[in-house]
Amino acid sequence: MVSAIKLVFSNAKFIAISLLIFIPMLVILLTISEYIFFEPYVISHVPPGSEFGFVLIIILSSLSAIVIPMNVYRINMLKTSKQKMGGGVFGSIIGAAAGACSCGPIGFAVISTFGSVGATATAFLTNYEIPIRIIAIGILAVTYFTTVKSLKIECKLDPS
Repeated sequence: MVSAIKLVFSNAKFIAISLLIFIPMLVILLTISEYIFFEPYVISHVPPGSEFGFVLIIILSSLSAIVIPMNVYRINMLKTSKQKMGGGVFGSIIGAAAGACSCGPIGFAVISTFGSVGATATAFLTNYEIPIRIIAIGILAVTYFTTVKSLKIECKLDPS
């Protein structure tokens, strides 16, 4: 696994892609989940009892920042076989999107726009945001291991 990560992140372009995914995703998810506030000044606050959700957001952002550049690298290396590369990218997108479903202040806009359906969806996402994030982390973990396995086979890496 380490050799696949070294292979991908030895290129500065993929480190930049990783940072361009991690930082905005982390800031957006922490802002939506009301861990970071920008008014009247920038402040971060993790209320007691919500530490687990905070850690899940960090894990989700980190895994996305690792998996997506690895899949971009894989796509660049395997341009000839497009059928083999679809699942890894699809899993990355689903995992990242599933973890981004914290409602917080966005829920009120959804409720007012969609009425009772929006209220039901908002209540569902608010009540199950931690299990949904855990599932998203699971999807990203499976995608990570699948991508590493694919890179080892298709790029002929040492099994170390």
